[in-house]
Amino acid sequence: MKSGLPWKFKWLSIINRVFENALAFNQDLSTWDVSNVNVSNKFWENTNHVQANRIKKGNLFTSSLNLLLDYVSTKERGLTKSIWCKCKNNLRDYQIMRIEFRNKYLSRPRYNRYLIATANNRNRANRLYNANIRLAQSFHPILSQFEVVFRNSLNILLSSHFTDPDWIITEKTGFMRDNSLRNSHYFLRTCVQKSEKRLTRRGIPITNGKIISDQTFGFWLAFFLSHHYSLVGGQPIHIFAHKPTFENRASIYDKLDEIKNFRNRVNHCEPICFTGHIIDCSHALDIRDKIYDLVSWIDPNLVPFFKNIDNIQSKTSQIMNI
Repeated sequence: MKSGLPWKFKWLSIINRVFENALAFNQDLSTWDVSNVNVSNKFWENTNHVQANRIKKGNLFTSSLNLLLDYVSTKERGLTKSIWCKCKNNLRDYQIMRIEFRNKYLSRPRYNRYLIATANNRNRANRLYNANIRLAQSFHPILSQFEVVFRNSLNILLSSHFTDPDWIITEKTGFMRDNSLRNSHYFLRTCVQKSEKRLTRRGIPITNGKIISDQTFGFWLAFFLSHHYSLVGGQPIHIFAHKPTFENRASIYDKLDEIKNFRNRVNHCEPICFTGHIIDCSHALDIRDKIYDLVSWIDPNLVPFFKNIDNIQSKTSQIMNI
């Protein structure tokens, strides 16, 4: 090895500079990496000063830094106590900075729920928070595809019922303006009119396809409310041609409403891995089961497609093992 500063002293100096840069620029150290990091004796034996300076963008976790700092002993190669203490202090400051950063942008009340569920274990709380995001992410495929199937099934049925493929436009002056809908502020008609205004502002021609695709889950769900349901002759329930006989408009509405509310929680990054303050994914799995029930009642042949895009079970298993 070349003469000069002991190589482990150089490693500590490099790590310390990384900390100081992160603190100075308020950067997240999880975006840094030390090339070829392999915390093993072989790595330390073969690492030289050139390798030590190969710092690049990547993924350096705080746990890896702790391993580095713990491994480099002050008893070896004449390391001074001052540089060791400086590195430790910078690590402490960095950890405080991360907590303040998290509380500022994620909010303390939101994060505290994860701390409570993990007995104030910050490492587990961080892992749980990230795992909840991944669980929410895993729901997007089946939620979005269910909405597409539900919407298109209703559109096909109502097009047939009104014998008009443009029913969503023409019925603004039909059942959507019935006096019985006054208390609901003519919800369906208002939704269609808002879509038409948005399309007009953007210079997009108004077609039934554009209007249909622009409607929210809530628009289609509203067809299972009694005041709309009766005005279209009770037709909406017929999209569930394979439903059990005991299922009716009200029970199906309840299931659809639960799915809609859960979908909103997912889209707003709300926790979906708790029952009270206990880590529990049973509600999320119940929503998954309801989606599969409704899909199979529309057409059992759709189920394999949904299973092919579904990895929810693996994400819930990861959460329960944190």
